Amino acid sequence: MLHDVTSRDIPTMRDLLESNDPVAWLKAQPSKPLMSLHDAVSSGALLAPCDLQAVKACGVTFARSMIERVIEEKAAGNPGLAEKMREKVMALIGDSLRNLKAGSEEAAKVKAALIEEGVWSQYLEVGIGPDAEVFTKGQPMSSVGYGAEVGLHPISKWNNPEPEVVLAVNSRGEVKGATLGNDVNLRDVEGRSALLLGKAKDNNASCSIGPFIRLFDETYSMDDVRNADLDLAVTGEDGFKLAGKSSMKEISRDPLDLVSQTIGKHHQYPDGFMLFMGTLFAPVEDRDFKGQGFTHKIGDVVTISNDKLGSLTNTVRLSTECAPWTFGTTALMRNLAARALL
Repeated sequence: MLHDVTSRDIPTMRDLLESNDPVAWLKAQPSKPLMSLHDAVSSGALLAPCDLQAVKACGVTFARSMIERVIEEKAAGNPGLAEKMREKVMALIGDSLRNLKAGSEEAAKVKAALIEEGVWSQYLEVGIGPDAEVFTKGQPMSSVGYGAEVGLHPISKWNNPEPEVVLAVNSRGEVKGATLGNDVNLRDVEGRSALLLGKAKDNNASCSIGPFIRLFDETYSMDDVRNADLDLAVTGEDGFKLAGKSSMKEISRDPLDLVSQTIGKHHQYPDGFMLFMGTLFAPVEDRDFKGQGFTHKIGDVVTISNDKLGSLTNTVRLSTECAPWTFGTTALMRNLAARALL
């Protein structure tokens, strides 16, 4: 059952995360049942569990998926060249990056060796160098939630889901909880040029977050995030099935390091932010043609799950066919004002 806790004191999720003790505040609120979870999902009323927060993401934070980014770059976004590039890159790099701490002295030595071998890449720079990649995944209010359609830009022919843990961070840089996210990825677009990252990542319905934010308390903490294992399942209308995993235990940078590289004296977020932390998952199984690996088809159902954060399920469509994003910050403010909540 969903309960309405909206009030003049806490009219938005942003305000809840800004409070000193969100869990205590929620426990003190009177019970006001709104609708069943089933009705919310079936009616499309279940939204992403964030509102005014910026939506940021960190990329290339896992060694295994970092190699795939290098392969995309070397293949110039052409899936037909991926297998050949994978063999070449793995022959040179192998497992040398596994368990390597980003920004460490050892990482600097590996960087020097890879430059000498002629395989250095901008993705390796942000993967094992001192500075994390932090980019904007979407605008406030643009994310979709559980049960919604997720969108692929129609120019993309090589793409995949990215199962990630997403942190809920307030304006003081305090992590208040976590949820799941699908950082929908267009491999062919970003592979052509990293300068196309915005086109590859930020499109209509291309950011899914949910089902809910689990707030930190005595039963769930940052250590649970650090040890989280995510399961991914893709089921196609053609009968295709793909299963994958992503383990936060293999991340190259600690979650709090990613937070501190996002917010601080160098950059403020007065309404806080949601932070995708990257994924270990990078599918290489062939779906249609040998050597071209996995890519989505319209109608794919994607489910990302974790035993402590629940599951996030979405159906894949073209971004041009998903419901257009029309309810932004102005609409939210007018809605709250009309309900005398401002």
